[in-house]
Amino acid sequence: MDSSEHGASVTSPGVAIGGTLPPGLTEEEAEEMQVELTKVDDEIQTLRQVLVAKERHAAELKRRLGIGPLSEIKQNINKGWHDVQCSNAYLSASATLEDIGRSDAYKRTQETLSQAGQMTSAAFSTMGSAIRNRFGEMRNSPSFKSFEDKLDNVK
Repeated sequence: MDSSEHGASVTSPGVAIGGTLPPGLTEEEAEEMQVELTKVDDEIQTLRQVLVAKERHAAELKRRLGIGPLSEIKQNINKGWHDVQCSNAYLSASATLEDIGRSDAYKRTQETLSQAGQMTSAAFSTMGSAIRNRFGEMRNSPSFKSFEDKLDNVK
């Protein structure tokens, strides 16, 4: 990795392209900074190599433990859900919903809707019975019998 990868091309220690030093910088300071930059670049490269080695080691340990990508996703989701459940917003919303569930207005609304559902169910049941009875009456009527006979003759 050379210093040109960091945006500053250098022809010799401390001297930028064009042969001039940045304003307010002596050649000695520029050389010291160049040496320090080289050391930092070397440290960065070493840290990258160590990180790659650690990642390989972690992947090998996970493989040996039978931890695959799917189980990692599951663990992340479970941890995320646990974090949500422990959050102040979630706890506050849960408490508010519990308070609403215990309120008289909620209980009255729940009872009213339950009664409305029962009445609607009874009404549909009654209507179904009435329609079924009406069709039964129609089927037994002389007009329907005559129509049925004509259809049989057509066959």
